Amino acid sequence: MTDIPTFLQDAKALLTKQGFTTSDTWYHGTSSALVDSIKEQGLKRSGDKVLKDAAKKTMATIGNSYTESIEPVFLTQSKELAFYWAEQTVRDRSVRVEGDEQPVVFAVNLPEKLNAQVKPDVGAASLLLVKEGENFMAYLAGIYQANGFGAPEIDLMKADRLEYLSKLGMAYFNADVGVSCLDIVTG
Repeated sequence: MTDIPTFLQDAKALLTKQGFTTSDTWYHGTSSALVDSIKEQGLKRSGDKVLKDAAKKTMATIGNSYTESIEPVFLTQSKELAFYWAEQTVRDRSVRVEGDEQPVVFAVNLPEKLNAQVKPDVGAASLLLVKEGENFMAYLAGIYQANGFGAPEIDLMKADRLEYLSKLGMAYFNADVGVSCLDIVTG
């Protein structure tokens, strides 16, 4: 498990035997390189234009077409889990973009009507079947164990959709998130 900054350690307050509790505040992890853009435009679906463009160029180089999909804004109810995804974003960007990027976590506070549109991310089942998903599950198990719980048990193919939210902390919002709903989480 990586060193999670103290100010992002919230699992102790959120974890129960049933998993992570939720509130009206969500979190999104990303790279410091994207902060200025997010402060100007908010969180955009399909996110990181630099990585999308790089993938498109790579596919063109090898003679394949690239169909860009519109992905939702991924959220979690835990700052610790958002930090994990922020680290992954920094790692993914480091393959294609030079620079000194750091993990950053945004708090997302949606109005009540929009907050009701946050959904459990059952599509994450496919992610969890690959190496990146194994790494996340190990990280998640570490958080559970550090807080006195056993690793979460979930049958990815048969789980109730709410288990993706409660046990794995995976949610999404299928619209852009405006600047007024965002704050950088700092120590």
